[in-house]
Amino acid sequence: MADSYLDKVADELADLALADQAASGDIAITETIGTLLGASSQTLQEAFLTAVRVRRAEERARALLAERKANNYQDGPKPQAAPLQGLSDEEKEAQLDEEVADLWGGTVKPSEDEADAPEPEPSVNMPRRVKR
Repeated sequence: MADSYLDKVADELADLALADQAASGDIAITETIGTLLGASSQTLQEAFLTAVRVRRAEERARALLAERKANNYQDGPKPQAAPLQGLSDEEKEAQLDEEVADLWGGTVKPSEDEADAPEPEPSVNMPRRVKR
């Protein structure tokens, strides 16, 4: 089936944006273009951002396969997570907390300051915290 006009435009813009990013080093260009597209066409914005994500994922997958081939198909290091682009500060913090929790076996160890800090006093309307 032939690609729709929307897909053709989104693919072409994604190729141009990623080429611009590689040439200029400006990693925010795809976000800027996505915002510009979203101002007039959310459908084209979504198609563009999807095309960018697909190309970045393909690049990471090809790099992993090339690395495995170079190492005679031995297991190498685990692939790294995608860069934290296009996320809000809260989303970036949450993703980093999840990665830290994974490294610590599912729990995040509190810092020394947090471990020694006293529990805040509950207000009158708040239920008491049960300690186990």
